[in-house]
Amino acid sequence: MSALEDIRRDLADAGDVDRAAGLRRYLQMGPGGYGEDDDVLGVPVPVQRAIARRHWRRLSLPEAGALLDDGLHEERLTAIFVLVQRFRTGDEHEQQAVFDLVLAHTAGIDNWDLVDSVAPYVVGPWLIGRDRAVLDRLAGSESVWERRMAVLATFAFIRVGDFTWTFRLAERLLGDPHDLIHKAVGWMLREVGARDRAAEESFLARHYPEMPRVMLRSAIERFEPDLRRRYLRGEV
Repeated sequence: MSALEDIRRDLADAGDVDRAAGLRRYLQMGPGGYGEDDDVLGVPVPVQRAIARRHWRRLSLPEAGALLDDGLHEERLTAIFVLVQRFRTGDEHEQQAVFDLVLAHTAGIDNWDLVDSVAPYVVGPWLIGRDRAVLDRLAGSESVWERRMAVLATFAFIRVGDFTWTFRLAERLLGDPHDLIHKAVGWMLREVGARDRAAEESFLARHYPEMPRVMLRSAIERFEPDLRRRYLRGEV
């Protein structure tokens, strides 16, 4: 049996009907939700990680791409866990192959947990020290998931003290219509502030009056209570 078949079997065996019902609500898989075309088996994330650890050496990159194209939600997330491990342990050739595969299969990376599990751990790390024009392309996409991928990729840059692209994309996406982008941008600004509070506050000084409320609340979440209130009242 192939690794792909083993992963599908293991996930199916670990599925839980009651948990699946809750996950469908949580990931908005009902009519009109952002995940309405998807479905779940009801497998906890730690179990998916364990399955990925069991099979990551055997799952080929084409098989991982097949899971991203055609798999149920947990099958796609488990494929992402495999790809992240392949990226972490691979040489430069392997890392580029994983990066290229992810960018070729963004249509299957179509919920926030999928994006958040791959963008900071594959997309961003590969772009450190390389041309980052792909992030501008993703940030301009009609897909909310590709736009979120662009923002979350900058987490890798933040970790090494490089905030330029976080600010660049945050500024570009101030007017984005989707709250999932507002939350992502606010989160990344908060992470900048955890490392360089002055840099975050400099950005906020220029832009906080026009920031969507969700973005601003997320960005200032760790600020002192009185300062948070002043930002929210527009008194800074």
